Amino acid sequence: MSGRIPREFIDDLLVRVDIVDLIDSHVPLKKTGNNFVARCPFHAEKTPSFSVNRKKQFFYCFGCGASGNAISFLMDFSHLDFVEAVEDLAGFAGVEVPRESIEYPSGQKKEDLNSLYALMEQVAAFYVEQLRTNDEGKKAVEYLKNRGIGGDCAGDFMLGYAPDEWQTLASRFNPQLLLETGLLVSKEGGQPYDRFRGRIMFPIRDKRARIVGFGGRVLDDSLPKYLNSPETPLFHKGKEVYGLYELLKKNTKPKRILVVEGYMDVITLTQFGIHYAVATLGTATSQAHLDMLFRFSSELVFCFDGDKAGREAAWRAIAAVFPSLKGGRQIRIMLLPQNHDPDSLMREEGPDRFNDSVEAAQFLSDYFFEHFSKDLKLSKMEGRSSLRNEAASYLEQLPIGAFREMMFEKLSSLAKQHILDNEAILAYKKQENKHRQKSGRPSLSRFVMALLVQNPKLIDIVEQKEIDWNYLEFDGIERFKNILQMITDIRPTNYGVLLEAYRSHSDELVVKKLASLDLLIPDDGIETEFCDALDRLITQAIKAKIEKLLDKEKAEGLDAQEKELLRKMLTAKLFSAK
Repeated sequence: MSGRIPREFIDDLLVRVDIVDLIDSHVPLKKTGNNFVARCPFHAEKTPSFSVNRKKQFFYCFGCGASGNAISFLMDFSHLDFVEAVEDLAGFAGVEVPRESIEYPSGQKKEDLNSLYALMEQVAAFYVEQLRTNDEGKKAVEYLKNRGIGGDCAGDFMLGYAPDEWQTLASRFNPQLLLETGLLVSKEGGQPYDRFRGRIMFPIRDKRARIVGFGGRVLDDSLPKYLNSPETPLFHKGKEVYGLYELLKKNTKPKRILVVEGYMDVITLTQFGIHYAVATLGTATSQAHLDMLFRFSSELVFCFDGDKAGREAAWRAIAAVFPSLKGGRQIRIMLLPQNHDPDSLMREEGPDRFNDSVEAAQFLSDYFFEHFSKDLKLSKMEGRSSLRNEAASYLEQLPIGAFREMMFEKLSSLAKQHILDNEAILAYKKQENKHRQKSGRPSLSRFVMALLVQNPKLIDIVEQKEIDWNYLEFDGIERFKNILQMITDIRPTNYGVLLEAYRSHSDELVVKKLASLDLLIPDDGIETEFCDALDRLITQAIKAKIEKLLDKEKAEGLDAQEKELLRKMLTAKLFSAK
């Protein structure tokens, strides 16, 4: 597991594995024309809308919009991260995953992480033992019993106790490894000391069951009440949540995941039979948190205290979620009654009523517009303008799709203005019209881009024409040039390889949309169709540029460089269409 996976290996792997064979091994496919179809594994449906194309090495669902290559399928279907998906795909192909040798900070080797993981397991076991045998640990047991936490639940979460002493760990374990894992605190001019002292200990496990950090809670009202491990080679609090491993152990595909604020909230809910709660680790919900949780469930419910601090935390979480709301994903907001947290509400209501409250949690769209409109006087133009301007900045972060469209329409309705009066919504509509797949033929530029994306080897034809793109004018030309550059740089064998180059790229969704277009061209006619369409696009682009220059000449005149460009274009010497 040392080093990065070489990009060349990933590209070769995507060429080696047939996506149809891979997906068929997980979801039985049926051949229909040039595609293979099935009912989508990512959302409930009665008729097949999930399509797999062997030539493109690409899957696409016309129902929920799920799409991607072989690696994307494994990530979504098996809830894997990127590296795990590549390893699984390599196993499917029967090849080993090579690793590049890389430098690590402070001379640390990647394989050294194994010794850190081993240490964390040993320390966790030590804390568990102290909970049972240490006199102070017995007080911690009483505290847990008073909170209603039984022995089985404490065992499931490996709860322990850190003795209230300064040098307990250093006398038992490797001090250097303790420092690297943050369990010891370095003190200038003095001996390092235990970070956690006199606290109930909560091991933080990743989804592979490895302990990556700890949280600790005091038994009284002293501060800080909770203390977390610092950032270490194992632990990044912006990427981990507490309780996910325990949740997945009970249910690998939960209907929903409840996101709460504290360790004890998760444990109390679990004790009462609510096995779908996790907690962020003393930090705001991040994009990494959301992307990870959405891999396991399509619905997240954010649970916050009903006081001012809880409402502010809820809004911070909401502000981070918009870029993650792809098709099929849903978020709800559950604000608790005043003076309640999940722990106290569960004890008061019981699990059945608590579950009902989760079911009744407010949809993100309702919460979002309620937040913006409650303090605005929408009967006044100024109030409507404030709503429009503030809300639109969030909605623009939503991925292109039906949900985004409906949110903008709701915004327009609340502002009591026609959609076209709203500049932000008008801009969105223009963008949406560019990306949305229509029943008719797409625009010429989009048609050429789609052909090229779906058949990257057509780049040879483009290069033969020696086109100077810098002097052409057509809708989408900058994106077109970026796609040309990407294909020129990586020379992908098929679309599946090209898509991998666009993973996490700002144009990833656009490229997927282009790949999903059914252009209705037989394989033996693709090259001819592309050549004809490209020539027409160039001709139109030249004419558009000439018209723009002529208009400018009439209105304000041209500089010397523009006059020379116009002269060359009119005499057709600038462009070659070989």
